[in-house]
This record gives sequence, structure tokens and C-alpha cells, in this order.
Amino acid sequence: MNGQVIMKPYVIGLDLGGTNSVFGIVDSRGEIKATTAIKTGGYPSAESYVDACVEALQPIIEEVGGIDTIKAMGIGAPNGNFYNGTIEYAPNLPWAHDTIVPLAKMFSDRLSGIPVALTNDANAAAIGEMVYGVARGMKNFIVITLGTGVGSGIVVNGQLLYGSDGFAGELGHVTMVRGEEGRSCGCGRTGCLEAYCSATGVARTARELLAKTTRPSLLRDMNPENITSLDVSIAAGKGDELAKEIYEFTGKMLGEACADFAAFSSPEAFIFFGGMVKAGELIMKPIREAYDAHVLKIFRGKAKFLVSGLDGASAAVLGASAVGWEV
Repeated sequence: MNGQVIMKPYVIGLDLGGTNSVFGIVDSRGEIKATTAIKTGGYPSAESYVDACVEALQPIIEEVGGIDTIKAMGIGAPNGNFYNGTIEYAPNLPWAHDTIVPLAKMFSDRLSGIPVALTNDANAAAIGEMVYGVARGMKNFIVITLGTGVGSGIVVNGQLLYGSDGFAGELGHVTMVRGEEGRSCGCGRTGCLEAYCSATGVARTARELLAKTTRPSLLRDMNPENITSLDVSIAAGKGDELAKEIYEFTGKMLGEACADFAAFSSPEAFIFFGGMVKAGELIMKPIREAYDAHVLKIFRGKAKFLVSGLDGASAAVLGASAVGWEV
């Protein structure tokens, strides 16, 4: 083991989500030694967001011995460009919605010049699954993250798919509903998978169904604008028929999308990650059924449908940290 590894045994991993930013200080064995988190939104600029992050990081950096013990930082972020270290026109980040943010450089400048690498958040989750989770030993799989948005990390022949510009694999923005009926998406287009199958999309489906019907539902006891995907999951778990229909609709669309995705990479597995998968079979069963009904015959019966083997934000934090080790 060389002197640098002994002197700098840790990297910082940042899972930058649309709602929360979760930090972990990770050692070379993949053990998370310290964590902290802040809300991602509510900042008028990228500069003020980075200021808040650095302030939150200081106590856990001191906890592991100070900045001199940190080798590098890795970031998993929406619309993250691995090649340039930038976040570019991220629909769900107010401070990066209409611009290109050189986030890797901004963190490096504020953290004593340590090297900082950045990749797409779903790519980071895929790396985490490949190294530490249910994708260990797999060389062809797709991780689909179901959170504020819908992300995807695609691994082909053991390598992450980045494409010519670093943005390959935006499966959340394939068009599922064409024409005027398609829902508006934060990316500026209409009918995207994300507009229906993200946590925010599930809440939107709930509001639409409640407005269009008079059917009884536990969700009617709530202000429609305050309904979340968790509320839908809880109601469905209590046997609420309308809530179960929402998950049936969501899972069916995801399964149809996966049937299309199989055609270009023939994955060993689709791995689902994020808070929505806590709904379990409520969403996984319609995904599998719709996939089997729509996938090309030569792919039928081959792909596994798995739920992330890592808890909470661990997959993305560990994946981001793995990017940091490579700097």
C-alpha cells in the first residue's frame, strides 16, 4: 500500500438527488464512516447550494481526521456529465435548470483543491450495485432509479454507457405518450416516462384519478396537492382499490418501457432503486407482467427483475465514492 493511500484513506461520495443531497465519507473497503445530508432545493444559485454543502460537510470531515485524510470526492447528480464535471440543464434542480454548472470544480475549489469527479446519479447507483449490490458478477444490466425523476444507469459488457458526450442512457425521457395527451415533463418535452413513473408522476396520477372519478379512496381525506407516492403506497397497502390502480398503471408503463429497453442491450437484469420500490409487489408485479406481454420473443424469460440490494442512498453514495477513487 503506497503512502498516499495511508495518508488519505477516504473519499467523499455525494448522492445529489432532486429532493435530498446525501454525503458519505467512505474507505477503500466500501464502508461508510460518516454521513450527513441537506435538502437540494431552496437555494437561489449553485454557489449558495455549494456553500450549504461545504458547511454540512465540515463536521464529518473533522470526524475522520480533517481534509488531509480525504483523497477525492465523487458526485452522482442529475444530468451529470462525467467528461466535463458539469451538471447541464437538470429539470429537477432549480439552480441548474437553465444553465451549465461546473459543480466538480466548485467543490474542488471549496475543499482545499481535492480532485472531484462527477457522473449521472443513476450511473453512480449502477456502479454501487455492480460493486456492492445485486449486480455483482453481472456485465449487462440496467439500473432504473425511481425518485423525484426517473434515471437509468446502463452497463454493457461490464462498462457504463456514457456515449459521445457523457449523456447516454436518459431512459426516463423516452416518450411514452405522444401527442397532445402527453403530460408535460420538467425537461420541457411531453409524454416522458418520468412524467408518469417517478414519485412525482405517481402523485400526479393520483390527483388526476381523484379529479376524474367519485370513487371512494383513503386519498380523498387529503389535500390533493399534498399527496405523495408514499401516501399512495400506504393507501394501497391498506387495500385501497384506487391506490392499487395507480400502481397498476405505473407498473404497466414501466414494464412496457423495459420491454423496449431490452431490444438495445439485452440485459441480464433490470434493477429498480429508490423509495418507490418499497411498494414491493404492488409495482413489481405489473412491471413483470407488462414486460412479458410486450417484449420481443427472443428476449422473453431471460431478464431478471430485481430490487436494489443496498439500503436507502447507499448505492448512489457508494457509486459516487467509487468514481472518486478513480480520480
